[in-house]
Amino acid sequence: MSIKETFTITGENLLKRVKELIAEGNVTKISISDKSGKEIMSFPVTLGVIGVVLAPIFAAVGALAALLTECKITVERSEKPTEPEKEAAPEQNDGPRDIEVH
Repeated sequence: MSIKETFTITGENLLKRVKELIAEGNVTKISISDKSGKEIMSFPVTLGVIGVVLAPIFAAVGALAALLTECKITVERSEKPTEPEKEAAPEQNDGPRDIEVH
């Protein structure tokens, strides 16, 4: 399952925000739209992507940032399954015990 978030951002902060989102690690797709909602650019983000692969994307995002005054970023994140809580182990008391004998 995935979660979608949308941010409105100015063009001058676009590249910085895209880099921050990629660094978070749980982002699977980023879409950039103009202020009216028309999608301009969309690209998948995969785990283990190296800088050489991202360089052309950053160049394109930088060019878009120069043209746009305001835009929207839609981020699709993978929802990490939550770990089930571990049941507390019963307390073990290995100390001396009082035993009553009748």
